[in-house]
Parts: sequence; C-alpha cells; structure tokens
Amino acid sequence: MRLLSVSFITRFFTALLSLCSTMLFATSSFALASGERVDNFRLLDAAGSSHELYYFADTKALVLMAHNSSCQSMQQSVEALASMQASYADQGVEFMLINSDLRDDRAAIQSSISATSIAAPVLMDSTQIIGESLGAMNAGDTLVINPNNWQVAYRGSAQSAGQAVASLVAGQSPVMTSDTTTVEQNCAVDYPEIANRAAHANISYADTIAPMLAENCVTCHRAGGIGPFAMNDYNVVRGFSLMIREVVRTQRMPPWHADPHFGEFSNNRSLSNAEIRTLVHWIEAGAPRGEGADLLAEQRRSWPKWAMGEPDVIVEIPTENIPASGVVDYKYKMVENPLDRDVWVKATEIIPGDRAVLHHVITSFGELETEGRRAGRLKRGTGGGLGGYVPGAEGSPYPDNAGVFLPADATIEFQMHYTTSGLATSDTSYMGIYLHNEKPEYELESMVLLNPRIRIPAGDANHMELARRTLDKDILVYSLLPHAHFRGKASEFVARYADGTEEKLLSVPRYDFNWQTTYSLDQPKVLPAGTEIVHRTWWDNSARNPANPDATRVVPWGQQSWDEMLFGAIRYRTLDEVEAEQIAASAGGE
Repeated sequence: MRLLSVSFITRFFTALLSLCSTMLFATSSFALASGERVDNFRLLDAAGSSHELYYFADTKALVLMAHNSSCQSMQQSVEALASMQASYADQGVEFMLINSDLRDDRAAIQSSISATSIAAPVLMDSTQIIGESLGAMNAGDTLVINPNNWQVAYRGSAQSAGQAVASLVAGQSPVMTSDTTTVEQNCAVDYPEIANRAAHANISYADTIAPMLAENCVTCHRAGGIGPFAMNDYNVVRGFSLMIREVVRTQRMPPWHADPHFGEFSNNRSLSNAEIRTLVHWIEAGAPRGEGADLLAEQRRSWPKWAMGEPDVIVEIPTENIPASGVVDYKYKMVENPLDRDVWVKATEIIPGDRAVLHHVITSFGELETEGRRAGRLKRGTGGGLGGYVPGAEGSPYPDNAGVFLPADATIEFQMHYTTSGLATSDTSYMGIYLHNEKPEYELESMVLLNPRIRIPAGDANHMELARRTLDKDILVYSLLPHAHFRGKASEFVARYADGTEEKLLSVPRYDFNWQTTYSLDQPKVLPAGTEIVHRTWWDNSARNPANPDATRVVPWGQQSWDEMLFGAIRYRTLDEVEAEQIAASAGGE
C-alpha cells in the first residue's frame, strides 16, 4: 500500500477540522439544553485553586450552578445545593459553582459563600467565555452533567435537580429534563458579548487575530519551533481552530500558570481577558477569513539561533547517546572553563541538540571534587549557577548592572536530564555565555529551598509539604522557580515578615511539569532580614491525574520523574541597609 505523504495528511485533517468547526459553531449561539454536550474547561476558584471539568470523568454526576453575590435568592439556591451535597456524600457526585458576573471579585464571592453551608469551589469565569457557552444566564441556574458522555442531564433550579442526580448515581439513564422556573431579575448575569454575537463574524483575521497569534504564539508555533504545528497561514489556523479553542478554554495555552491575583511578572506569556474573548468568539463565529493581508503567511521574520545574538563564548556540552527506550539516569558533564581569566557573566543561553529527548539542563560551576563519594562532581558550596534550559525557554539577560562571577579555574557542571522518545539518538547541546566588559555594580546570587524528606501517600489527590528559610540579610528578589515532577499540582512562595504579616510572592495553581517556568518579577522585591520564606508544593498522586505513573505508590524524593521533588530556586542580590531603606521608601511612594 502506498504511504500517504505528510502534506496530504496535514491537508486532510485541516479540511476535516475546518468542517467540524463549521458544523459545531453553527449551533454554538444557543444555551446548552438537556442532552447537549459540555465542552471541557479549566478555571480558578475564588480561593485560588484550579479546577478542570473533565478531571472528574470517574464521577457519577457533576452538578454545576451559576452564582453571583447580588442575587437575593442566591443563598436559598446554594443551601439547596448544599443539602443535595450532604445527601450524596461519598457517592461520587461533585458540586461546583461558577461565577461569570463581572461585578464580583474574589472578596465578594468569598463573603457571599461564607454565609452558606456548602463546601464547594466557586469558579471565577473572568472572561465569561465559559458561562456564555453554558448559557448560565441567571444566578441559580443549575446543570446536572453526566460524566459518561458529558451531556447535560438537567438544567433548571437547584431545588428540582435531585431526580437527575439520583438517576445518575443509580446508574440509570436519566430522563433529560429542564425546569423553567422563573428567576428574579436581579439574579441575571450580564453577558455583553452575547448581544454582539452577530458582529463576531466581523472580527478581522488580518487586523486582530493574525497579529495576536504572531505576537503570542508564533515564537513556538513556527518551523523549527517546539509547537506541534506551525502557524504559517490562515488555513492552518482555521484548521486547528477547534484545538486552539480547547487549549485556551482549558488554559493549556498560552503556557503561563501563575495566578494573576498575586504579583506581576515581566515574562508573563498569558493573553489578556479581552484577547481570550476575541480569539474564542472569532473561532465560534466560524473563524472567518475576511479581507486583508495574511500576516502569518507574509511575515519573513528570521529566528536567530541565539536569542540575544552571538555569544562571547560557546561551550560544547559533551555528546550523550540516548537509547530508544528505557530509563536514562541523570548525566553530569564536566567542562573546564574555556577562558583563561576571571569574568563576569551577564547572560547565558542553552541551545538543545535534540529537543525530543532533552528535558532540562541545570548548570553549576565551582571546584572539582577529586576524592571520596563525590569524586568527579563539584564540591558543595564552592561556586554558583549559570542558569539552564527547560522546554520553551529562551535566553534573557540578567537584571541591569548585575552579573555572576565566573573564576578562570572553575569547572562547569551540566546536569542533563534525558527522556527516551522511541528512537535512538544523540544529543550535543551548547551553552552560550555573554560577558560584561567590566565588573557590574551588583553580584547575583541563588538560593534553594528544598525538602528531600517528602513522602506522598498513595492515592492522595492533594498532598502538601514545604520547605522554609529565614533570611539573615536584606535581599532583592528577581525571580522565583518552583520545581516538581509528574505529580506536581500547585506551588507557591510566601514571605512571612518579622511583624507577623504574610505576602504571597507567587502562586502557581496549575503546575505543569512540561513547562518549568522561572517567574521573573516585573519589579524586584525587597525582603528584609528576619523574613521567613515558605515554599509549598502540592501533589496529585491519585488515579485521576493523567500524568501519574503509579497512583498505588508512596512517592519519595528522587531525581527521576517518577519520583518527586520539592525544590524552589530564588535569584536575588544582597542589599546593604541604606539601599534597602531607599528601595522600600521608593516603592512605598509609588
């Protein structure tokens, strides 16, 4: 049989996806009725935790109720849901609320729900794209969803939802029903874009969508990039439009996992709420081409090998042969500093040889141990770090007027983590080093918070452990990096000040092992001596976690991905007392 060409397969699936897009969104303007399918989504709740609908595929029923804090009958609806929740405790029924009301914020939602007896998260639909697709037009609207097929088994008031839930719990096919109970006027949720739905077909691909994709997506979705397809013209984008809609709704793309409620970061890759609404509405309108040039097809942007230009020094990391399958232990490659003089480093970048197998690289430097158990490795406490590589990372300069001192006689250690890909290959990666012409004003340092005594119970869906450290000097923090493995669920850094107050520096409610992001603070943060930094990580060691290698295993600390880590890294510099006071005073006056 003749093999089909890759280009033919690509054209075939592009056409198929385009047809599916047209068929699906021809009916997407109507609220979901009984018997219709609920598409997957992910949202943060008012407490800052992340929830994905399809995560609960093993439940017997899922009850979702629209919420706002101004509806006078909201408390009665929530209490009706709470009563049902108590009746079905431990029977495989999940309960959630969703708030799409733009008048509400976290504080209002938490205050509203605290007066009730329900123990269910309130999901925050700040873009309104989920509430629109559900047709959650009024607070109190309740959907009973069948996880076997993700169809709506019932929609109406919470007070009349019990029969559908009982049928699903009993394993019976529910009679699809709708309750048309009149809802109070002040319970209505305003969706401004529903009135504009006819105009969504006029959203300009040329002027709005293509520039948005070029700015936020093409860095990875290009020829030679790490994205699974290249956004090189309109036809490709339309062909993958359903996928784009799904990954935006489930917050898999763009790959940014920090809670926007805490901190601002200079490398934030997320789309704004307005951009998300525009992109999804354009797709739901059928992804129309419209008039105008196709920026994606016409752009001739060159993608340099080195993001910051040619480095001052290029270090070849010794080649490693990777088998087609099996486990590859961490490899430690030692390279003597190729320079014959002390230097100050202002940036580094690592170019992977084979992205398919290279998961990460961590670089350190120092004095080589020649004796004992660690012979051939670096002596602890003799050097520093020069950054590393993780999927999707690009080189970027260190903060202004700051650098890392690299002695002439230092040995550079590359910790290489490889995963097999089904094909035997070899990897030769390179590190580019960029140098200051003279000694910078500030020296960068790194701090690690880790806990090698972690033990994650088998089947535990939300196990937490922590590491902590009290500062003995004033520091200025530039970036924060949480690290865990396959079971990593969420992570955070909290500063506990000497006066007893706390500040959350970073919250990552949906940690993703595939994107080892360093979160660079938009404005560096002063932490005075006496501050305790607490780094927490949560793991999902349950069978519901699709990335979990073995939910029956108690998981210890370990370097391989099937074990786990609680590891946090902070990049900072030390402040003298006068400078700390000046920075704090400047920040307080802004």
